[in-house]
Amino acid sequence: MSTLDHRYGEVTLTVLGPDRRPVADRLLTVAQQRHAFAFGNIGFDFVPLVGGPDPEVIDDVESFGGVIHRGPGLDVLAGLWTNLFNTATLPFYWGRYEPLPGKTDAVRLEKVARWFADQGVTVKGHPLLWHTVQPSWLLGMELDEVERRVRDRIREVVGRFAGLIDTWDAINEAVIMPVFANGENAITPLARDRGRIAMVRMAFEEARAANPSATLVLNDFDLSSAYECLIEGVLEAGIEVDAIGLQTHMHQGYRGEDYTQGVLDRFARFGLPLYMTETSLVSGHLMPKEIVDLNDYQISSWPSTPVGEARQAYEIVRHYRTLVEHPAVQGINYWGLTDEGAWLGAPIGLVRADGSRKPSYDALESLIKDEWWLSPTEMRTDADGKLTVRGFLGDYEISGAPFSISAGGPRHAEVTLQRSYLS
Repeated sequence: MSTLDHRYGEVTLTVLGPDRRPVADRLLTVAQQRHAFAFGNIGFDFVPLVGGPDPEVIDDVESFGGVIHRGPGLDVLAGLWTNLFNTATLPFYWGRYEPLPGKTDAVRLEKVARWFADQGVTVKGHPLLWHTVQPSWLLGMELDEVERRVRDRIREVVGRFAGLIDTWDAINEAVIMPVFANGENAITPLARDRGRIAMVRMAFEEARAANPSATLVLNDFDLSSAYECLIEGVLEAGIEVDAIGLQTHMHQGYRGEDYTQGVLDRFARFGLPLYMTETSLVSGHLMPKEIVDLNDYQISSWPSTPVGEARQAYEIVRHYRTLVEHPAVQGINYWGLTDEGAWLGAPIGLVRADGSRKPSYDALESLIKDEWWLSPTEMRTDADGKLTVRGFLGDYEISGAPFSISAGGPRHAEVTLQRSYLS
């Protein structure tokens, strides 16, 4: 039995013509359109490219957005991105989303989210509540006022984007939230006073109230037993969690199949879908092992190298295979398409800063769009107009007529072709 059998399914189609009669003994083209599995990447590069600067929020786009995009243009970047990915994560860091009270980046982010949706991409927001990248105007407020502002912020964001963005990292890194000491912020004192579970409840309940159909993720980089204990407490408290988010930024080297398998097995015991919400591998030198907080590694240049790129390509295949083979994993979100503007300046992109593809991009493409993908294939119906299609779970077309292969879905389906496909 293949370790990927759970990712595949089959359906027997009865193909009908416009007259509702079976299309017998006819050669037709079957092609996959989309994976059911969430192959994702961040869409941060597209905020300035699609949304542009927003003078109503702040005039200096560089101080607002962190950096001005200087990498590949929209056409190049869009082609590279949509070729592999079907789920985009957009930045909703509070300090950048609302740098001044009531002055938000909503218009620009809505434009970007709609652009992705028009490409058939599912959009996710990150994050609703976090102790980092916080607005400075929260500092000095009483705890009750901070809590009120947090609740207002979550309701406003989730409610405004409902129907366009229906998946959110509801709270980010709650394990460290009450004890975070790397920079002053107003959220850590609130978490210290209220407790982790109360903070999780606040985020999930406010988001759920604003959009009852939303998928809400509990997300963390701490993959130790501390996170397991938090999840246990959250679930025992009756908080409705839709998925567990796991981060693996591997700037210090690939952690290996055994480690990853062990992590997945530990968190799968909760019976919730697992999402690898943030994952990355470097294509240059590795960060020293003695660094505890990745943010503490500050260097002026971290180049991608031929040796590093070959290593990254080899490791990304191993990592993705391990994740896709595990039945609890429902999605993988890589943390950056290009090296331009990459987190911590690390060469974690699948594409170089000039837009040229690294070996890791090609390696991932060979998995996502070849090994785990049904390219256009000619198949012949039998005398009753039937044929059976087996493929990776997702959306398909047969000569222009849509159908799906889903886990636990129907094993038989009817499709009706348009006249143009029978001429």
